[in-house]
Parts: sequence; structure tokens; C-alpha cells
Amino acid sequence: MDFQNRHIVHLDLDTFFVSCQRLLDSSLIGKPVIVGGSSRRGVVASCSYEARYYGVHSAMPMRMALRICPHATVVKGDMDVYAKKSDEVSQIIAEAAPVYEKASIDEFYMDITGMDRFFGCYKWTSELRQKVIKETGLPISFGLSPTKTVSKIATGEAKPQGQLQIKFAEVKPFLNPLSIQKIPMVGDATYKTLSRVGIRTIRTLASMPEEVLIRLLGKNGSSLHRKANGVDSAPVVQYNARKSISSERTFMRDSMDLVRLKALLVQMVENLCFQLRAEGKVTSNIAVKIRYANFDTHTQQARLAYTACDHILIKKALDLFDKLYQRRMMIRLVGIKLSGLVEGNYQISLFDDVTLINLYQAMDRVKNRFGKYAVQRASSLEALARGYGE
Repeated sequence: MDFQNRHIVHLDLDTFFVSCQRLLDSSLIGKPVIVGGSSRRGVVASCSYEARYYGVHSAMPMRMALRICPHATVVKGDMDVYAKKSDEVSQIIAEAAPVYEKASIDEFYMDITGMDRFFGCYKWTSELRQKVIKETGLPISFGLSPTKTVSKIATGEAKPQGQLQIKFAEVKPFLNPLSIQKIPMVGDATYKTLSRVGIRTIRTLASMPEEVLIRLLGKNGSSLHRKANGVDSAPVVQYNARKSISSERTFMRDSMDLVRLKALLVQMVENLCFQLRAEGKVTSNIAVKIRYANFDTHTQQARLAYTACDHILIKKALDLFDKLYQRRMMIRLVGIKLSGLVEGNYQISLFDDVTLINLYQAMDRVKNRFGKYAVQRASSLEALARGYGE
């Protein structure tokens, strides 16, 4: 791949949730702000730079955050507002960029390779950034380089409200002095593993033999070695928003066994929620569908606050089923559909219970390793045991 002539942009909305709240309440500007649960069991979803100065960070228990920054203003999150503002930014980028990828609710990639023949890539991106700021009121930063990884790191170095270009010849000098924690795929566990053998800067990581890193980290060692050397061929994938996901089950024999029908609905919701969280999405609408033995089909739906949490959606699905199933006839099909999907952190719906957040994360780790049926609610196991499973 010709990295020398490649131009990849990474854009990131600065402290996105906090910035949205400040648009709603200007008195929050300049103050330490924490978006998250107001209870002592809550968790920090986002925080302003003023709060970060005291050591507050995302995913920190609210109790600890308020201990180190007691004068912070705590604001309850609003995913509806965040989704709307994210869509506004997406629309501006979509109208301007030849190819763009929406990586999450608040960050984007663009491939503007070739545009330097007609415009200066840095100047063009700078003008786009100013347009986003002017039309949405949201602060945004960007990094421009030959690869996605370097551009994302550059954005982090440019924040807050900054912009930074790293040309091809500047990639290694830019990366070398930085901590390995600046590389997106290096989490706490990887950092500790590498630190134990004296690897703490990207320069040291890049100079290590690839085979050594593979022995230390497995297959991820090879990818990490390439990124430390500024090599990343990952393309910008054209963004096409999927608006819904669904699951249906048609029975070999019609049934009116409510216990097992509801068990199947629970299982469907569990699996769809796991899929949502894996894709970094949340939903704002749930629909339940039933088809009677005579092929009459009925659907009931409801809106709810953005979430990807099993316990919230399961309760709503069962409520909808009870409202829908009125004819006491045999059923040949049941289905669940989740729509109104947007990129977002499912923890937003769990502001008031950090224990549940940890539980969902632990369950997802087990499912990712052993399969989606590795951890199931007891109620959904009934569906599997009776052959009603998906």
C-alpha cells in the first residue's frame, strides 16, 4: 500500500456528552462537569476537562469521582439529545466527504486521498471542522495522517479543540516518544504485560523483534508491532447505518404454551442485546410480533430511553407480549425487533448501578469466548431445554 500518498482523517467530538449538556445549559461552561448517575452507586459516563484535571475519568465510580472533585456538577445523561447531535454532525460530514466511517457516536474517519490534487487536505479538513463547530455548536478535533491509527493518536494529541497533521516522513518521529498507551489497542492488561519487560514507549515497542511480541501477546503482538512502526492498512469503511436488528422463530407445531413462549422471547432479547453491545449500539424502540395459527399477524411496539440492557428490554418485551396476545389461539411465530439504533455506550442506561455494568461486561466476555449461549438467564434456558431455542 502506498502510505506516502494516503490521507486519512480522524475526527472526534471533544467531551461529547458534556458539550451537549453545555448547549442545553450554558451555566455549565468552564465548570467541572460529570455526566453520569447521581446516586453513590453511579458511574461516570463522561466528564469535562475541568473535572479531568482532578483525576476524574470515564467508567470511574461516581463515589470516587466526587471524592476527588467534590465541587463538580453531576448531570444525568440524555441519549436522545446525544443521538440527535451526532446525526447533525454525521450529516455535515456525509455531505462533504467522499468516504466516511462513523466509528462511534462521537468519532469519525474520512479517506480524502487524492483531494490534495484539488485542495490542500489539511486546509479542507480544517474548513470542515469549522463548519461543524459553527452549525452544531460542538467542539471537535481532528488528526490527519497516512493511517487510521496515527490519525487517531494525532487527534488525542491535538485535543482539546485542536487539529494536527502528521505527514508520512513525520510518522516515526511523532510516534517514537509517546507512551504505548497512546496506541488504541493497548489496554491496561497489555500495558502491564509490556511494562514488565521494559516496553513503555512506542520507540521501544517498534524496535522489538516481532516474534518476541507474538510470544508475549499472541497474534495481537504482530498487529501492535506494525502499528508502532506506523503501518496500518485498515481502510475507511463507507458508513451505512443499520437501523434495526430482529429475531423470529416459526414453530414446527403451533403452540399456546405461554411459559415456553415467554422463555423464548427472553432468549431472543438476550441475544439481540449481546449483539448490540458487541457492535457498540443502543436501541430506542422495541417491537414484539406474533402470528396465530390462522396466519393473522399482529405487532405491538414501544419507545424507551436508549439502552442495550437485557433486563430493561426483557421486561418491556414481556409487557408487550401480554398486551398483544389476547385471542388465546395457537401461535405459529413470535419475533422481536429492536430499531432506532445509534452508536452509543450501553452503560448510559445503567447510570445508577455500577454493579450491573460490571455484570454485563463479565457476561459479554464469557459469551465472546465461549459463544452466546455460554451464559443465559434461567428463564431462557427453559426454551432451550424444550427445543424452542433459536
